[in-house]
Amino acid sequence: MSTFKNEAGKPVLMRMVKGIQENKAYLGEVDGLIGDGDHGMNMNKGFSVFEERFKDEDFSFAEGLDELGMILLNEIGGSMGPIYGTIFMDMAEAGEDLDEISPADFGAMLEAGLNGLYGIVDAKVGDKTLVDTLAPAADVMKKAGETGQDFKEALEEMKRAAAAGRDSTKDMVAKFGRSSRLGERSRGVLDAGATSCCIILTAMADGISELL
Repeated sequence: MSTFKNEAGKPVLMRMVKGIQENKAYLGEVDGLIGDGDHGMNMNKGFSVFEERFKDEDFSFAEGLDELGMILLNEIGGSMGPIYGTIFMDMAEAGEDLDEISPADFGAMLEAGLNGLYGIVDAKVGDKTLVDTLAPAADVMKKAGETGQDFKEALEEMKRAAAAGRDSTKDMVAKFGRSSRLGERSRGVLDAGATSCCIILTAMADGISELL
């Protein structure tokens, strides 16, 4: 199948929750190297609140993203709450009227999330942030929509692009956030936001793949 039903998207969200929960300690370790070490804890809190509130509810992919985004925006600490909240809520808005979601639609949703992020931060590719993970992933899906690539193949390619983007942050100097104060000393460590974004996109891709 080249599309999945928006209304069938609940398992995708639950897979994203599991991805963050299982990597809470790892994200804390990554963040602790050049940040304040609370990224895993904050993300786990937000995603777990979402799980607790909505595990017994029915919701579509877009509705789930919107609810998760609102929780992250309003209820968790740190800079990443508003950042992920914005990404998910803007993705949700781009997908809310869709019954079926194609590669082009999913690409448009990712691009909407990325554009929402650009509206609140000045970061671009190369600045050692989650933009380095999200931008190449969105590019892959956008291209898949234009070329008619098989959805599952595109999702696998998206995962590889996200991982390569995450890994690229290791050799960068941080320009934003607490780690930017370290200058050259921030080089040699993965960015925590880029790492969590890769976990989320991978879980999203695997969840969608199971619906195809």
